This record gives sequence, C-alpha cells and structure tokens, in this order.
Amino acid sequence: MKEDLMEEIDMNPKEKLNVENNEETKDEVLEKDDRMEANEKDKENSSKIEEDTEIKNDNNEKIKNQKESQKGKDNKNELNQDEKDTKSSKKHSDEKEDNKVDETINKEENKKDSKKKNKKKDQKTNSDKALENKGEEESDNKNKTEKNKKVKNKRKNEKLNNGKKAKEKKKIDKKQLKKIIISIIIVFVVALFFSTVFALTNINNEKIISGVNIEGIEVSGLSKEEAKAKIETAYSEKLEQNIELKYQDFASELNPTLMEVKYDIESAVNQAYSLGRESNIFVNNYNILGTLIGKRDIDVNMSINEDVTKKTIEDIGTNLPGILTQSSYSIEEDKLIITRGKEGIVINTDELLSEVKDVLNDINVKDVTMEIPVETKTPEDIDIDKIHSEVYKEVKDAYYTKDPFTVYPEVEGVDFDVEKAKEIISAEVKDEYVIDLIITKPNVTIDQIGTEAFPDQLATFTTRYDASDKDRTTNLVLACQKINGKVVMPGATFSYNEALGPRTASAGYKNAKIYSSGEVIDGIGGGICQISSTLYNSALMSDMEIVSRRNHQFVTSYVGAGRDATVVYGSTDFKFKNTRTYPVKIVASAKSGIATVSIYGIKEPDREYTYSFSTKTISTIPYTTKYVEDSSLAPGKEVVKQKGANGLVTQTYMTKMLNGKVISTKLLSKDTYSAMQRIIRRGTSKASPTPSSTQTPTTTQSTPSTTTDNSGTTSTPQEPTQPQTKPEETTPTETPQTETTE
Repeated sequence: MKEDLMEEIDMNPKEKLNVENNEETKDEVLEKDDRMEANEKDKENSSKIEEDTEIKNDNNEKIKNQKESQKGKDNKNELNQDEKDTKSSKKHSDEKEDNKVDETINKEENKKDSKKKNKKKDQKTNSDKALENKGEEESDNKNKTEKNKKVKNKRKNEKLNNGKKAKEKKKIDKKQLKKIIISIIIVFVVALFFSTVFALTNINNEKIISGVNIEGIEVSGLSKEEAKAKIETAYSEKLEQNIELKYQDFASELNPTLMEVKYDIESAVNQAYSLGRESNIFVNNYNILGTLIGKRDIDVNMSINEDVTKKTIEDIGTNLPGILTQSSYSIEEDKLIITRGKEGIVINTDELLSEVKDVLNDINVKDVTMEIPVETKTPEDIDIDKIHSEVYKEVKDAYYTKDPFTVYPEVEGVDFDVEKAKEIISAEVKDEYVIDLIITKPNVTIDQIGTEAFPDQLATFTTRYDASDKDRTTNLVLACQKINGKVVMPGATFSYNEALGPRTASAGYKNAKIYSSGEVIDGIGGGICQISSTLYNSALMSDMEIVSRRNHQFVTSYVGAGRDATVVYGSTDFKFKNTRTYPVKIVASAKSGIATVSIYGIKEPDREYTYSFSTKTISTIPYTTKYVEDSSLAPGKEVVKQKGANGLVTQTYMTKMLNGKVISTKLLSKDTYSAMQRIIRRGTSKASPTPSSTQTPTTTQSTPSTTTDNSGTTSTPQEPTQPQTKPEETTPTETPQTETTE
C-alpha cells in the first residue's frame, strides 16, 4: 500500500521520514501488545493457583471443625462418666457409631486429599504448559519482530527505488509535455495562418459555397439572386401540376394554386448563402470545409391553406358515388315526413390532406394520381323522442308592443303521438315515413296585426329565369312559397333547407336540368338554388349575419361569381342570422321570369346602409375537351353535347356606405369555380382521335365593380357566364356541378 502511495504521490523527504517513523511506531505497538497478552496469561495462571489454595484451606477448616466437635463429645463423655458406666451398653454402641463416623470422615478426607493432589498435578502441568507456551510465544514474537524488521528494510529500499523511478519518470513526462505543448502551439499557429488566409480568400466571395444543395438542386457557386431564380423555376413547375384524385370511376383533381400553396424559397436561399458567413472565422471555416466534404442539403418550407383545402376536399366528398345520407325529417303542412338515412362512404379528409401535403413537400414527385381514402359509415338510428322535442310547439298568438316596440309572431301548436310514431317506424323498414301532426292554429297571426309590425322594406334583390321552362319554373315558385312570410326573430337563424324540406315528387317538386358528375341530366328540384342565391343577396343588404353559405362548383348564369349560394338537401345549407333589433319578414315571389326576394322590418337609422360589391378574378382554370364515341352518328361527324367554360378563382368584397360615406370594406368570400368540361359526341370512325383541346389559362384580372342598393338595382346588368346553346347543344340555366345540384 505504501509503495502504491509513493508511486502515486511525489513526497518530499520530510513526508517520507514521517511515513517511516509511523511504520516503526506501529511495530513497537505490536510488540507491546504481545507482551501485554503474555502478562495477562500469567495473571490468569496465578489467579487459578490462588483459587486452588483457597479451596484447600476451606477443606482443612472443615476437617478441623469436625475434629473439634468430636473432642467436645469426648469431654462430655468424661464429665458424665457415671452416666457412661450406667449406660455401658449404650456407650459401646455410641463408640461403634463414632468409629463409623471417623472412618467415614477419614475416607472423605482421603478422597479430598487425592483430589487435591490430582489438582495440584494438573495445576503444575498447566503452569508448565503455560510457561512453555509463553516461551514459545516469546520466541515467535522475536521471530516476528525480526521478520518485520526485514520487511521494513525491504520496503524502505523499495520506496527509495520507487522514488528514484518517479523522479526520473517525472523528468521524462515534463520533457514530453513540453514537446506536446510546443507541437500544439505550432499546429495552432499554422491552422490560424491558413484559416486567416482561407477566410480572407472567401470574405469577398458573393457566391454560395461549394457543396450546398436546396431540395437536391445544386446551388453551389451561385449568387443569391441566381439561386433564387433557379429554385423558383423548379417550384413554379410544381405549382402548375394538379394532383389527380380517383375513387373507383370517379375522378377529380386538386390545384396547388387554389389550395394557396406557398414555398418559402427566400428563406432557404438565405440559409444557403449564410453558410460560411454567419459566425466567427473558425466556425465559418469549419462549415465551409464540412459542406465541401460532406455536402449540405437545405429544405424548403411549404405552407398550405388547410381550411380552403379541407373545404375543397369536402366538396369533392359530396360528389363520390354512394355517399352516406343521415336520417332527416321535415314538416309538410300537417304531416311529419321522416326520411331514413342510408349507409355510405365518407371521405377521410384528414388522411387525404396529409397525403397531399407529403406530395407537395417533395419537389421530385410529379404526375401524381392519388386514391381517395374513404370509410364506410352507417346513419344514426331514427330518434322519435328527439324529433318530438324539436318539433313540439305550444300555440301562441301574434302581438306586438309599442314601448318598447317589439313584435311577437304567432306560433302554431305542433304535436304528434310519439308511441304511434314508434309503432309505425318499427313495423316496417322503408325509406320514408309519414306521421300525422296535430296542428293547433293561433287565433291571431302576424298578418292580422297590420303593417305596423313590418313597415319598412330593408332590402330586395331580383334574378331572371326562363319562364318557358315549365318544370323549372314550378320549382322556383314552390321554393318562393316555402319561404314567403317566414318571420325571423332577433337572434334567430333561418335555414333554407329546413324551410323547403326534402325535394320529393310528393312535395310537388319537378324534374329540371341539373349537373351531376360534370354532365347535364334531369334531377328533382332543379332550379331552387336560384332562390337561395337571390335570398343570399337580399340578406347581405339587410345587414344579416351569414352563418352558412357555399358557392356552386361552376359559375352560374343568374348571378355573378361570388354572389351565389348553393344548397343540397341533407348536406349543404344556406343560413343567416337576424342580428337586428327587430324581427324581419321574408317576402318572396317568382313571376313572369323574375324571382324577387325582399326583407321587411323596422329601419334603424344607424345601420341602414347602401352596399357595393366587387369581385376580383385571381386566376382562371382552362376547360378540357372530352370526346364520346357515338355509333349513331356518321363517321367523322361531331356534335357538341356540352360547351366548355373556364373555371375561376375569385375574391368578392363588400363595401358599406352610410349617407354617402364609406364605413367599411371587407372581404366577403374567396370562391373557386371548377372548369366545365366540353363534351363532343363523335361518330364512330377508324380515323385517329382528334387531340383534346385546352384553353390557355388567363392571368389575374378584375371584373367591373357592381354597386347595388337596397332595392336590388345593379349598375351593370348580369350576363350569363355559361355559353349560349346551339341546336345540338344543351346548356341549363342552373349551374352545372360535379355534385347533384338542385
């Protein structure tokens, strides 16, 4: 242990002397301990001898006491000689007994003497052994002492040798350390020299250092402007590539521009340019050498308007074949019509959005066709109790108060037999159930309290339609009748779908031209979107809050882009909320080719605005041409089945004015209208097909602003945005859509 200590620590001479003195002191202590142990053993042996002596003395005293008692008995016998004579017989017997006692005592004394002799022998033997052991221990201690002295001398010699070796080793280590330090200083100076030269060489370099890529595109040796131009060219091509979507026979596409996809190219270029420039000379040189040897690839961050993209995906989802339909109900006069939902698919919006983002993030992915992810869902069960809680109303008469002025419209009492309705639904599984309602008419209606309740026309808006199309006209008239006279209380929300109910033949709706999957077909309730769009504009100019509104898939002919509101029963609704102080009343009509929707109420001086609307076209989407082989036509003959129309991306703004002064201008909506495909029927021929034609996309432009006051008059007439029809062509007045549009 000491040798180890001496090797680890360089001790000075005083410390070494102290260590040696400590070792000698320890040896003396060991010798003293041995002596003390021997003395203790001697004391133990002497104490044993003393104990044996005490035992012997005790035995002698007992024998002496017995003899004295015997002498006392003899004296007593002499004093009573007369009695002894008279009792001679007794004396002889007593003597015999005494002799026996004496014999017994003698035997016991002999035994004790023999025991004592044996004990003495044992004690003498033990004492001899102790003396022998003591002698052996003393000789052992002497041997140990001599051995320890030899060990001490050996250790001293080893310490001296180790000390000499440590000193020599220390001298060698110091020399090596000096050499190492000198070498490091030389290397540092050389590195500093070359780093300075390297830095001075690159300090005026305005190019991106070697070994730098941006998304795999080489930008080494380029200036910032050159690198930015190169990357922008690559990503502009990426933005022009639509993402094709497919589900079974259904196909659609997503346009990166319409999804507001943006790439932060400038930040990536700045990061590439800053390599080798952004830190101190050493870090910069390290980065320069690192990129030169190991290369460096910089990512370009991509952003996308997720809300717009999700809305686009959801629109596409409504067009998929076999979509889910939830159970619903409506009230038709005194009937409750319950429509059973149907199992179907729904598009997995989040999954598709994630896949689209992955594609857009990869500059190398091109010409992508993605499978639309869907999942099958079942509709919720028909809940009669829930329907009853929503349908039930207590009858109330209409009335109004003057101070404060408040109108309370009438409420018809509505009820039905819940148990009977449950029996009807459980008895048979079918698509539609009709439940009889118990209607209780109020005694006073809102019409009976006079025009004082709704004295002012707040806004009105008109659109035109083709009155010669009888079936479509019937649908428009029916839609107007459904909403005419509806009163919307302050804070209440009006629902167009709820007011019209399901579009069924039993409800009076007719087949009219609609668009489904991009083609013109006959569909029930075609045309009612024109009334919802007319109501939308009237609600805007009445200062209502728009709760739910969606543009058509294609631009309509009866209102301009950004001014329409499409509806699809069960999925897409138009809703607005009355945020005014007083109730409002809807008045609607369709006559002689003009559809009019007005809103009446009480004017409030601080919110009777005039309005102007302007729609800016951000970009156009070119239409494509589709050829359909038709064996009924002569070979080579072509007939236009559907004219094509470009799609649009628009932004619509609404400006409020009060007493001729602009109060506010806000973005009303951002709308995307798909391109309508041109479809040509062509006679069967062996000739090679004519290539599909595609119009060139138009750059950003703005349509003229239109100013509309509360009467619905516009300063520029609305022109149909759809192409005019020819004898062989069919173009509906309703907007063509990929979805079934009413």
